[in-house]
Amino acid sequence: MILKVKVTPNSSKNQILGWEGEVLRIKLRGVPEKGKVNIELVEFLAIFLNVAKSRIEILNGHTSRLKKLKIEGIDTFPKI
Repeated sequence: MILKVKVTPNSSKNQILGWEGEVLRIKLRGVPEKGKVNIELVEFLAIFLNVAKSRIEILNGHTSRLKKLKIEGIDTFPKI
């Protein structure tokens, strides 16, 4: 599954806000330096989707708020 995500860093808590068109909006506590938000995003989604972190790959957007992820092991994103 390919998933487009818009990340808002420096939040008070990690949470999924919902869909904005085809883009999933997520707030994360991490700070956007040295890839910390990317690591937190992968860990958060792995727990939420119940898949291994190794099955989630950031395809592009490593330094951007808008990211494209490849997630192996699921076909559709669960309803929120």
